[in-house]
Amino acid sequence: MRLLRIVFVWSFFVAAIAASAQQNSGAQDQSGMDHSHMPGMQMDHAAPRTMQAGSFVEEILGHTSSGTSAEPNSTPVSMLMTKRGPWMLMFHANVFVVDEQQSSPRGADRFFSTSWFMPMAQRKVGRGVFTARVMLSAEPATVSERSYPLLFQQGETAFGNPIADGQHPHNFFTEVAVLYDLKLGAKSLFSFYAAPVGDPAIGPTAYAHRASAMEDPLATLGHHQEDSTHISDDVVTAGLTYRSARIEFSGFHGREPNENRWTISQGGIDSWSTRFTVQPGKNWSGQYSYARIKSPEALFAAEDQERMTASVMYNRPLHFGNWASTLVWGRTRSLPDNSIFNSYLVESSVRFRTSNYIWTRIENVERSSELIIGQNPLPAGFEEEPIGRVQAYTAGYDHDIDLVPHLASAVGAQVTVYGVPETLRGIYGSHPAGFAVFIRLRPYSSNQR
Repeated sequence: MRLLRIVFVWSFFVAAIAASAQQNSGAQDQSGMDHSHMPGMQMDHAAPRTMQAGSFVEEILGHTSSGTSAEPNSTPVSMLMTKRGPWMLMFHANVFVVDEQQSSPRGADRFFSTSWFMPMAQRKVGRGVFTARVMLSAEPATVSERSYPLLFQQGETAFGNPIADGQHPHNFFTEVAVLYDLKLGAKSLFSFYAAPVGDPAIGPTAYAHRASAMEDPLATLGHHQEDSTHISDDVVTAGLTYRSARIEFSGFHGREPNENRWTISQGGIDSWSTRFTVQPGKNWSGQYSYARIKSPEALFAAEDQERMTASVMYNRPLHFGNWASTLVWGRTRSLPDNSIFNSYLVESSVRFRTSNYIWTRIENVERSSELIIGQNPLPAGFEEEPIGRVQAYTAGYDHDIDLVPHLASAVGAQVTVYGVPETLRGIYGSHPAGFAVFIRLRPYSSNQR
């Protein structure tokens, strides 16, 4: 039944992408439009099938990353695009169908799918650009048992119990947002973002949307220290950009999404964040962010958190490819008891000869005593505390085999090995590992190939 459900869901979405691609191609042929006129985006002639920004202001106007976050200006973006009157219409997506195997007493094997889809519409309004954007995920239908296996992962709940060694699915509605960017001058911009569900100004671009992680089908272990707020309720953000620097402020509802992944939750604005971003050159982007988050975890409702993140991104265009890398530090501190959890991540992905990708992800993350309990009810009086650091080392490769027009279809595999602290070796063994084979699907326009 699980296989049939995944096949049914992806048959629907692939058909929709193919239909959109056919319409997109026809519209291009009839209009002969130059997609470099899209607000904030230009064709990258050295790296086919992608678009990229020419300046920091253009990068912001493109709104091709999660929330209001930014990647280096030279970062390529794969998408379908067409023009309808004053509107520029775009469609981004990334889909994985995965078979994962894990070795460990705590490991599991699973067939599942991770995904996101992002239709966008933009047009000029007055002195600025208006953007409407929706981001969807099919994971509530394609990830069974409310999580997929991921050794040493923790955060959120399934069936009322903590998730351990698993990653929760994303919500069907991961973002519903409107944005308006007012040009104050040639090199300055005031931006406003409002979303019933969206991504406040915390952290780097969320892992699922980073160029350096675009080929990896699995979540990062440091997700809940670095970018878990990328699905938050009732988000309002204002930002000011001048030349290569940007400052942003957000208000949002701090509680993480509940287990009903099909709906949009509601809650008053009770948390806030600020982020400073700088783009010192077209290939570099850095950010520092700080947040106070009200009661993020359902199992620890009385606990408020402080979160800090810092990151550096680098993208180097190559002939028929690019090299994207990210360095991230994330830190959460429990305000009631001062418990601190840090995470560190380095990831890098190289695309070469247009259709080949290799990547690595290295993490060092602090884990808590909740992991020992597993997916069982927390005992009365339980207090979460740090128990040691886990290291994860991932390497992978995939290759595009384009079977459907305008749909980059890749077959790939990756392997992850772990470094286990002494406190957890009796539970996990000394040398746990995970192996995944997958199919990846991503749309692109005809003049991007």
